[in-house]
Amino acid sequence: MTAAVEIAVQSAAGARAAIDAGADRLELCQALEVGGLTPSIALVEAVCDAVGGERVNVLVRPRGGGFVYDDDEIALVAADVRAVVARGAGGVVVGALDAEGRVDREALRRWQAAAGGARVTFHRAIDASAHPDDVLEALLAEGVDRVLTSGGAARSVEGVARLARYVTRVAGAVQIMAGGGVTPADIPAILASGVDAVHLSARARAGRGAAAGPGGGSDGHDVTDAAVVAAAVAAARAPRG
Repeated sequence: MTAAVEIAVQSAAGARAAIDAGADRLELCQALEVGGLTPSIALVEAVCDAVGGERVNVLVRPRGGGFVYDDDEIALVAADVRAVVARGAGGVVVGALDAEGRVDREALRRWQAAAGGARVTFHRAIDASAHPDDVLEALLAEGVDRVLTSGGAARSVEGVARLARYVTRVAGAVQIMAGGGVTPADIPAILASGVDAVHLSARARAGRGAAAGPGGGSDGHDVTDAAVVAAAVAAARAPRG
């Protein structure tokens, strides 16, 4: 059995590079340096046009700074979910917790309704919770399609024991996708946990030395490294003993 490889990308060029290097699907976002935020509608359209929307899962996250949202933010996410699905995205990636660190079920249900028939992935908000097992149970009950998690560790390869428990618990009812600090070298150990997929950003830095500084952000910008994607795909496809 092989596992799917999902690459987080931030541009149409990155999407093409990842798919050409063998990635199975994409998570489209912007601002990965803060964990990812909702991309623009124009970018969603460009990426769906470039590689086909069925392989594109759009992160819909209105801001950084945690996963507890107020009513305005929940409404904004719902509107963005509807918009990206209407523009051709095959799935969305969302997540919300309540003040106690459990799933905000009302928000999740609203976003699932907004997604219609599109796939719904619950992101690493599960790893920010003090009650991750409760979160997983709620996600099973709510019928999400996929959960992105590091197993609660800083890096997925350090969370393989919990990832294996998650795989056993869901028994195929929900896809478990390992993400968080994943490198190609980590993938064999991660896949031994039985996860359905691995997720990584495969980022390199370009544009260093261009005008930046005050008002212009940090030096350089992220691009997708096709060689890293290809190495991750090879690791995921390698025979397992």
